[in-house]
Amino acid sequence: MKLRNFKNFEFVDGGVCAAKGFLANGIHCGLKAGGDPDKNDLAMLYSAQKCTAAAMYTTNKVQGAPITVTREHLQNGIAQAVIVNSVNANTCNADGIAKAQEMCRLTAESLGIPAENVIVASTGVIGQPLPIEPIRAGIPELAKGLNPQGNTSAVNAIMTTDTVPKEVAVQFMLGGKLCTLGGMLKGSGMIHPNMATTLTFLTTDCAISAEMLQNALHEVVTVTLNRVSVDGDTSTNDMVCILADAQAENPEIRTAGEDFEIFKDALYAVLMNLARMMARDGEGATKLIECLCDGACDDKTAEIVAKSVITSSLFKAAIFGEDANWGRILCAVGYAPADFDIQQVNVDLSSEKGCIAVCRNGAGVEFSEELAKEILSEEEILVSVTIGTGAGAAVAWGCDLTYDYVRINSDYRS
Repeated sequence: MKLRNFKNFEFVDGGVCAAKGFLANGIHCGLKAGGDPDKNDLAMLYSAQKCTAAAMYTTNKVQGAPITVTREHLQNGIAQAVIVNSVNANTCNADGIAKAQEMCRLTAESLGIPAENVIVASTGVIGQPLPIEPIRAGIPELAKGLNPQGNTSAVNAIMTTDTVPKEVAVQFMLGGKLCTLGGMLKGSGMIHPNMATTLTFLTTDCAISAEMLQNALHEVVTVTLNRVSVDGDTSTNDMVCILADAQAENPEIRTAGEDFEIFKDALYAVLMNLARMMARDGEGATKLIECLCDGACDDKTAEIVAKSVITSSLFKAAIFGEDANWGRILCAVGYAPADFDIQQVNVDLSSEKGCIAVCRNGAGVEFSEELAKEILSEEEILVSVTIGTGAGAAVAWGCDLTYDYVRINSDYRS
């Protein structure tokens, strides 16, 4: 997938290790009996410096034990390390909290830091006890192998049904200093707006207070990860966290201003691209759907409409079949819980193969079915929905609904 570029930001390699001072590693510790030995299942991220830190979590009422422990650890806005496993979500287990705390203790012991400075996360099957023995045995090796190129093995370890690793990093200037912000994301299924279903880990060498870091994360997640849907299911273990170690030596961001805006733009560049990667890699997906809604009375109205379109199962199925069934778009627009005049709605479909108008003023217009088929044959489809003449606009991302989605989720535990 092509990265969406931003002026004044240079995209660089390295993911969570792109920023100064961060090390990572991933190993196969054997959490799944008979699992692929080439597939890592345990990852660690570390900074020798104490970092300001911030996080956001799933809105599901059922929450994994790692979220409970991480919330407690991040009350002071400080962290140095992340320990994360795939295969098992450590959720809905009587001993879940104890095992999440043990993962933190073992990590802290291996790194010589306080256990409360460790963030813990898990992803995988819900409701099965987490085997702690493989993790206990693997953490010393994991810590010993930490290195500034360890992002590749780390991102491999957090993947579940993901088919491709998802990493992005950018560089930018703040106060005359070169700063870097990078991240990695896991997410492919059980993805729906309101913290999506994702484990996302972000690092930056920018100097920024914990309060401003939390403010930036909340603002940017709202317009990126919270705008993605694959299947309408919100998971129990969603988490996005960011660590800032101040190694770039820029003047610390403590208040709103120009530097804070630049930092938020950098965070948006990373999270927006990760969000698009997640939507494109939705379970069984063959196409990325981007819906841009404009002409709304405000941004929130536009967001509601855009989300309604990308979550429509009927429309998602039509995109899989490369069928320009625009009535399904208008249907999804029409049941969106927002106020606008349906007789002002216009809809266009576009891709690298061209653009066609399919609806004007709430009614269909003639178009070439052959051209529509060609446009929808591309891997990235843009749906443009105009609902009036207002200044409000928003974008949301989803994917098509395919036979493989059912196949993947029919035997997920096996």
